Amino acid sequence: MSPIATVKQQVAMRPLWMNAIFLFCIYMTFIYLPWDVLLKPLSEDQEVWFGVLFTGWAAKAGGVLHWIVYAAAAYGYWKMKRWMHPWAIVYLLQIALGMFIWSLMDARSGGLMAGIVVAAFFVGLALLSWRARAQFSN
Repeated sequence: MSPIATVKQQVAMRPLWMNAIFLFCIYMTFIYLPWDVLLKPLSEDQEVWFGVLFTGWAAKAGGVLHWIVYAAAAYGYWKMKRWMHPWAIVYLLQIALGMFIWSLMDARSGGLMAGIVVAAFFVGLALLSWRARAQFSN
């Protein structure tokens, strides 16, 4: 099968919004997180988990955890694994909660309204994921 046919087959497997999440996971796994974990200076490193900002070595450790999460998600979306369905929802809801908490704790967040809007976006993705359960069949 040609690379173009493979890409077309992959795109046809899932709705547009899920393809966007899949591509984001690919980007995070193969471009951003390798740079973030391996090349970004320790003094500049920052990671957010559950709305709490970590810096330094804690951020590096969080970056490794993010790398594992995004690599697993990329694989799960690529193969449309059944286990991906509940974990995608859990992670999307964790992001929504984290963005809301971050909006309360950090002045760079854009404020409470921005936190609510971003959190609502990720809750919406989680709801779409919930409804897409049948697509995760492998």
